[in-house]
Amino acid sequence: MTPGSIILVVAVSIFTVAAMVWDVRFKKIPNKLTIPMFFAGWVFQIAMSVMYGWQHLGSAALGFLVGFGVLFVLWFIGGGGGGDVKLMGALSVWLGFRLTLWVMLVSTVIVLVVTIFVMVWSLSSRGLKRTKKQYLGTGKTSAGKKPVRETSDDKLNRRVMTYAGPVGLATWLVLAWSYPQFTSNVGADEVAPPEAVTQPAEGE
Repeated sequence: MTPGSIILVVAVSIFTVAAMVWDVRFKKIPNKLTIPMFFAGWVFQIAMSVMYGWQHLGSAALGFLVGFGVLFVLWFIGGGGGGDVKLMGALSVWLGFRLTLWVMLVSTVIVLVVTIFVMVWSLSSRGLKRTKKQYLGTGKTSAGKKPVRETSDDKLNRRVMTYAGPVGLATWLVLAWSYPQFTSNVGADEVAPPEAVTQPAEGE
């Protein structure tokens, strides 16, 4: 692994572990964790661009556009938290475009699998009525009472899992899967430069 790859793996691993612990304990991801990581990612990508090519900045920008953009839209329509948006925004700058897409895909699969498992378990052990009360915001209230608008805390309590968990697990899986390909181009297009490909000796 190149020094750049080592920095990437160490920084991203520490960041995702910290985000997961924070999200589980406090149900939120603080700005003091995501914002420094976001700016550090740009410093890293600028350094990589100076040494290996400016495609790194382009990949970081595209990764941020996808990672932050998609989560921002979900947050805007009420499908996620602001900390989740900043988590993915900071992470995507480090990972670049291709790895960000993989992390988002794998984390979505993890969320779906865990959600299905939790729903099946809840239905079998609690029944339909208690499951709906726990996980579905119906907006219904007792007869004669005014409907109470659901708060952010209510939405958090209805979540099957914190978002940082699937993202962290997906990031580790993607990095492990990409390990054999790690070159100076990781975080950009993740394709080994021509000079990095071993040429067969004459007569082989």
